Amino acid sequence: MLENTTILQNMRKAVDEVIIGKSHVTEMLQTALLCGGHVLLEDVPGTGKTKLAKSFSRLINGSFRRIQFTPDLMPTDVTGFHYFNQKTAEFELREGPVMTNILLADEINRATPRSQASLLEVMEENQVTIDGSALKLPEPFMVMATQNPVEYRQGNFPLPEAQLDRFLLTVKMGYPAFEEERKMIQTYKHEREKEITAPVSTIDQIKKMKKEVEQVSVNEPTETYILQLVEATRMSPDVTAGVSPRGTLALMKAGQALAYIRGKTFVSPEEIKSLAPNVLSHRLVLTLEGSMKKTKISVIEQVLHDIPVPVEEGFETQ
Repeated sequence: MLENTTILQNMRKAVDEVIIGKSHVTEMLQTALLCGGHVLLEDVPGTGKTKLAKSFSRLINGSFRRIQFTPDLMPTDVTGFHYFNQKTAEFELREGPVMTNILLADEINRATPRSQASLLEVMEENQVTIDGSALKLPEPFMVMATQNPVEYRQGNFPLPEAQLDRFLLTVKMGYPAFEEERKMIQTYKHEREKEITAPVSTIDQIKKMKKEVEQVSVNEPTETYILQLVEATRMSPDVTAGVSPRGTLALMKAGQALAYIRGKTFVSPEEIKSLAPNVLSHRLVLTLEGSMKKTKISVIEQVLHDIPVPVEEGFETQ
């Protein structure tokens, strides 16, 4: 496990060299990758989302495909289709860009709901069905989707709750801090932007880590803490629909992955508390009145404030 922890640390260091100040974001991507989840990146253009996705795929020596979601995108542009080859007089399969390890769905909320729905099966079942035939996707497989912030409503089609619920977590890239942006200027003043050219890990190593993540223990106090957080979202007067059972499992699995990344063999409330805003907030549906006075993040922060963190020997509390 120590060797794999070193590999994961080297991955973050490699990303830090090309995308300054985003170590936390890389840790969230690693969390999603190691528990088979998908990530929704929400931020304005130019904050490094596409470069981060490309860099991440190179780190694991995996394949990378990008889909630019637009209103005229068709579902078959995503999944693939059979076409008639006149030379051979037979139908042949043209695989879609989903047949990859890392799929960047760029500006996913610019596509119509029909095209957005083309990702539902691949995100849930790691397979794609074309003309009745199911094809398994490469392993590992992760969707990194970007969407414009809510403020940019014109020309957007908001993702439905069923689609949002399939993302393990949401991450905001955010603008770099003042000194981080200064470092960016100084680094690239006289040279081109850096690119990751050599992988830090292999696909086989990632597969092995995923199996080891499943062995990270979750004791009863931590289980109870997870359930209390989820139940509190369902009881909140500002929420119409709270976290689903899929969200409960997502928080547990993400906790296992994050604990593993940090070199631990058990999940403590520290991991759960730090992950809750990223894993739970996008799964909430606020009431009309609630949406006028609160955000989804603020609801989760209130829940974290109200639910006491279990404390016992061996746990680290924030």
